[in-house]
Amino acid sequence: MRVIAGTARSLPLKTPMGSDTRPTTDRIKETLFNMLQSDVPGSVFIDLFSGSGGIGIEALSRGAKHAYFIENAREAIGCIQDNLVFTKFTDRATLIKQDVLSGLSLINEKQADIIFMDPPYQAGLEESVFFVLQSRRYVTEETLIIAEADLHKEFSFLEDYGFYIVKEKNYKTNKHVFVRKITE
Repeated sequence: MRVIAGTARSLPLKTPMGSDTRPTTDRIKETLFNMLQSDVPGSVFIDLFSGSGGIGIEALSRGAKHAYFIENAREAIGCIQDNLVFTKFTDRATLIKQDVLSGLSLINEKQADIIFMDPPYQAGLEESVFFVLQSRRYVTEETLIIAEADLHKEFSFLEDYGFYIVKEKNYKTNKHVFVRKITE
C-alpha cells in the first residue's frame, strides 16, 4: 500500500498483519480521491476505523488541513503512528486511540468537512456510527460522510438519523456511499 498523490506521493505505508484490517486498495483509493479532489485541500478530514491510516494520510498528502484518526486496535495504532512519522504529517494529525463511538466525542472542531468510515463489513457498526454522528455539532449539512461497505449493505436507516444518500459508487465487491445531513 502506498500514498497515491500529493506531497507524500509514492511513499509506502505499513499495514497491520493478519485479517483484522482490510486496507482500501490503491485502485479504489485513487478512484475515491479523484471524486474528492476539489473537496480535500484545506479540509478537516476524519478517518474512522483507520486501520493503517492510509485514507487519512492520503487526504493530508493531498492538502487536508488536519486529519483525525480513530482506531482502537493496538497493532493498527502502531502502524498509524509509524506512517504519520514516515510521511511527516504528525503536526497535522490527531490519533484518537479509542473505539469509534467513544472517540467521536473527543473531536473538537467547528466543522468536519469529510468523514470517512470503513468499519468491519460484517460487524453492523454503520447504524451506530450514524446514530452518534447525528448529534455531533461538527457534522453539518456541509459535511460529506463516506461509508465504505459491502456491496449488499443496506443504508435504509439513514433517514431515521437525519441523513440522506447523495450517491453511491459500486466496485466489484464493495461500495462507497456518499451521505449528507438533511437540511433542517
